[in-house]
Amino acid sequence: MNPTVIASQYGEDVNAQLRAQLPDATVIAVAQGVPVDIPAEATVLLARPFLRPGSLERPERPAGWPHRLQWVHLSSSGIDAYPEWFFEAPSVTTARGSASVAVAEFALAAIFAGAKRFPDVWIDNPEQWRPSTLRLVGGSVLGIVGFGAIGSELATRALALGLEVIALNRSGAPFEVAGVQRAESLEALFAQADHVVLAAPATADTHHLVNRELLALAKPGLHLINIARGSLIDERALIEALDAGRLGLATLDVSQVEPAPADHPFYSHPRIRLSPHISPSTPELWSNVLNQFTDKLQRFSQGEPLAQPVDIARGY
Repeated sequence: MNPTVIASQYGEDVNAQLRAQLPDATVIAVAQGVPVDIPAEATVLLARPFLRPGSLERPERPAGWPHRLQWVHLSSSGIDAYPEWFFEAPSVTTARGSASVAVAEFALAAIFAGAKRFPDVWIDNPEQWRPSTLRLVGGSVLGIVGFGAIGSELATRALALGLEVIALNRSGAPFEVAGVQRAESLEALFAQADHVVLAAPATADTHHLVNRELLALAKPGLHLINIARGSLIDERALIEALDAGRLGLATLDVSQVEPAPADHPFYSHPRIRLSPHISPSTPELWSNVLNQFTDKLQRFSQGEPLAQPVDIARGY
């Protein structure tokens, strides 16, 4: 039986790990971006994201695509970093769940940082030694919008710390974490929650899900945390709500265009904490991605259905 030939858009560090984990496969490095150099014998592509969020770039479909590829695996959870024709391959899967714990911990850290006013409470001289009021996290209400792997990991940890968790998911399926309550609506979730974490995918339905009308209904002092995609938020409406005092704080690991332009108000607004889309970035990320890929490859080799398939109609 001929070995499986994998075209990988990653560097030698990742490819060396692949070869160690898959001694019976052949791994061939190819360039990142538009896949114009796929070897004729390759049946699998490990794809690297190459379109930045908010980019208007739409590269043309290369001649012959998808070549002899039978399966394309995206090493990201979302599909918005790839052009539409990428999904013409017979089977396309994502790495959903590979960074769910890391992202959930980031969101939880943001909740604590907001409640305890980190880093503002740190002092560097005795004149700053004065009383200050902080907030309890235990007993507060966490709203989670989107309840996939990240939402599940976040809810489990939040409940253990004494938060009340309410959530919404698109499917309406029961939540797999005991103790999570279903919000009556998105509007009700924003009205009840002290902290809202956006964990939904970027789709046509979620574009500017958080808009002026929704923010007008938010519980006073709400802390909005976005670890999903910047397109979920109408950024102008968010700034207006923060300036008006309807929201207390926004922690944003993403923006609609990444990186945001140098003159973007997110960099300087006193109630915004912006980070450069790093919530998934831990040393464990790549081992998780590669372990997930090798598990899928075994199923692929045996002709079994693959987990985390892309559903173009749903947008993720």
